[in-house]
Formats: sequence, structure tokens, C-alpha cells
Amino acid sequence: MKVTEVQFARWDKIYYFSLNNLDLKVGEMVIVDTELGLELGEIVGFADVNESDFISVKEEKKKNEAREAREVDDNKKEEEKKVLKPIVRKATKEDLGKMPNKKERREALSYCKKMITKRELEMKLIDVNFSFSNNRITFAFIADGRVDFRELVKDLTSHFNKLIRLTQIGVRDEAKFMGDFGHCGRQLCCRKFIKDFTSVTSEMTEVQQVTHRGSERLSGICGRLMCCLAYEHEGYKKLAEKMPDIGQKVNVDGKKGTVVDCHVLKQTVNVEFDDGKEGKVVIEVDLNRHKN
Repeated sequence: MKVTEVQFARWDKIYYFSLNNLDLKVGEMVIVDTELGLELGEIVGFADVNESDFISVKEEKKKNEAREAREVDDNKKEEEKKVLKPIVRKATKEDLGKMPNKKERREALSYCKKMITKRELEMKLIDVNFSFSNNRITFAFIADGRVDFRELVKDLTSHFNKLIRLTQIGVRDEAKFMGDFGHCGRQLCCRKFIKDFTSVTSEMTEVQQVTHRGSERLSGICGRLMCCLAYEHEGYKKLAEKMPDIGQKVNVDGKKGTVVDCHVLKQTVNVEFDDGKEGKVVIEVDLNRHKN
């Protein structure tokens, strides 16, 4: 089943909605129905999902009505399924015109930063998002740990007279939102096409034999290991499986030696031989030419 991927802010997660027989394209703004009311979002892609993992709005309504009529056992465990709501319509110029302009957004951010400073909170404000109904404001921030922002919420609620939400995001989400260029000179992958972040570990740098470059050269502007390290990880792992272990005894053209180093991408190893009078000699051996 094909569904649309909708995002309400670049730092927010992606939500699924049914196409509702609409001709939609990536980048278009749409109005969708959520648990919190109508929202304005951007189509960031399309996905094929398992239809059995979702239920429609009608099915959810019937299920709730049955529960209210006590025709459903509340104690009976059922498989949790997500409700797949339809896109209401494509956003019009009038819809877009209802949203706060840049000046209003800057003023909201400025006031929130002022209150953060006043409360001496260890948090960095990143962005603000207004709901389509204009009754809710969400502020996104990053912090090293948990932040007690209850008093801040009171300040903001009193000032804006709206429902206030504070969402803590990660440094990778910040980089995705801000955008920049990587060491390669190209636009950040997270800004351009990555939708969901995957775990990038130090094991990937070891398998690809780039650990010696240092954390500064291997980290993106977010301060974490670059996402591109994950792209070829599986390929490197398969190549590494063909390599002998360092310290392993090998036989090369009738001579016995010890593996002292390896080069995964080149598929070569450095083998040390004890050459008698001349002492120890190290020779680079191409594995593709010396297959057992």
C-alpha cells in the first residue's frame, strides 16, 4: 500500500497519511487531520507499507464505538495498529497566508530566548513551529541532558496565550534543519535526502581502516560520526571476511611468513618473512593472486 510521508517541521519526525486519491508531489504543502486537529505539512516522500499494520479512521471509529458499548473486552490484548488518516486537501494560498510570517516567528523565538536566559536554562533554542489552527506553538531545542522547563512553559503560555510545547531534538536533527556543506564539499546528506538517522559506530571506522584520521576529520558539523561512513560498511565487512588475521601464519610461494598488516580495500596484506642472514623482510601480497 502506497502512503505519503508528511513532515510538519524539518526537525520533526515523518508521519504517514493515505493519498485520498489526490495527485501529490514531493515538496507540496497539504492539510492533514491529526489527533490535535488540522495541520499544515510538507510532503517529503512516498512509501510502501504493509496494509495490515494500519487501520482506517472508520475502523478506529467502529472499534471505539464497540468499546463504549462494552462489546470489546478492554482486558484482552490486541495488536496495536496505527491509524492511517487521509490527507484532507492540498494547501491553498489562503491556507499558507494564515500561517505566521517571518517577523512573527522571529519575535516568538526572540521572546523565548529571553525567557531561557532569564531562567538560566542550559538549552539552545533551534526553531519554532505554529499549528495551522494557531492555537499551539512548538519550540524545538537541544540540550546535553534533561531540562526542567516547567516555569518556562508558564512564561510562554502567559505571553502568547496559546498551548505551548517544548520538544528536545538531537544535534543531528539540528544539522539537518540548519543545513550546510560537508567535508566533501557537497550539501549535507541529512539535509538533502536522509529521512531516518541510522546508528554510525566506531566499528565502521575500524572496518574501513580510517580510525587513524582522527575524530575531527571523521565527524560532521553535528559533532557525530559522519552518516556516509554507513554507506559502504556492509561492503567493507564482506571484503574484511576474506582477509587473514594479523599474526596469522601464511604460506606464500612456498615460504612461511606472518601477516603483520592488511589493506581491506586493496585486498592485500603485508607478510613478514624471516630471511635468515638478511633478517626480517616485509612483502605486500595481493590476495587475489594468491588464492588457496
